[in-house]
Amino acid sequence: AQNSPSQASPTYNLTLPYHNPIPGGLRVGMSIYMQGVASEHMKRFFVNFEVGQGQGADVAFHFNPRFDGWDKVVLNSKQNGSWGNEERKMSMPFHKGAAFELVFMVMMEHFKVVVNGTPFHEFKHRIPLQMVTHLHVDGDLMLQSINFIGGQPPSNQMPMPAKALPTMEGPPAFNPPLEEPSLSRATYPTAKSFVINFKVGSSGDVALHINPRVTEGAVVRNSFLNGSWGSEERKVPYNPFGPGQFFDLSVRCGADRFKVYANGQHLFDFSHSLSAFQRVDLVEIHGDVTLSYFQI
Repeated sequence: AQNSPSQASPTYNLTLPYHNPIPGGLRVGMSIYMQGVASEHMKRFFVNFEVGQGQGADVAFHFNPRFDGWDKVVLNSKQNGSWGNEERKMSMPFHKGAAFELVFMVMMEHFKVVVNGTPFHEFKHRIPLQMVTHLHVDGDLMLQSINFIGGQPPSNQMPMPAKALPTMEGPPAFNPPLEEPSLSRATYPTAKSFVINFKVGSSGDVALHINPRVTEGAVVRNSFLNGSWGSEERKVPYNPFGPGQFFDLSVRCGADRFKVYANGQHLFDFSHSLSAFQRVDLVEIHGDVTLSYFQI
């Protein structure tokens, strides 16, 4: 889906420690979505929501999984240089050597933590949200991507084209059902084929049909207009769709074409019929795929 005015572009393959400003600052309704892989020899890692970037910065929320024989996740805050009352979850949602999806949803009264689509913990705010400026991540993990959703865009963010699908405010939906009028990020464990259609509900026309065929190693694109399929396109510079692989798909809508990016890299363009494009009101997804979240 096209990045809306309230969504910053994802950052990929990050070097640790990650210690950077939160685009537009923290606010209610914002979600921070991370993908990574826990080290096979993981002992611990942390995610800090910090007030400033200095060495002694206050920490509004410290999220700290620890593999230490009594596997647990420690949650805390630090104010005026002193740690507060520690909260502990004596359960471990991460697995050594395994990929994970970690989401922090900023609610009015607390941070809601979701791991691999399952709610894990709610941590009540101890420091005002508006004071948080930086995100700090480090430890025994490989950080594949971070996406800030629902915050103000960076100053160089381009606005949406006038003729694009409607924007959706607020946090994304996680593990949604497979037919939704919106699209963004997905993962799938074992796959042969799946389909993404940008569709006109009233006529059944499809302005863009994306069909990754894993067994063929192909990414097929086409359109279905006035009862007929058009010319099939298959050529791509690389194929991001492999069995068990995470991927992030962004479909940007221009005046005469769709521009599709996978994991931050341009994958293909597809020219569209303007009349069909202007009537698209449904995104249809089915096949061997599990959605993690979507946003339009």
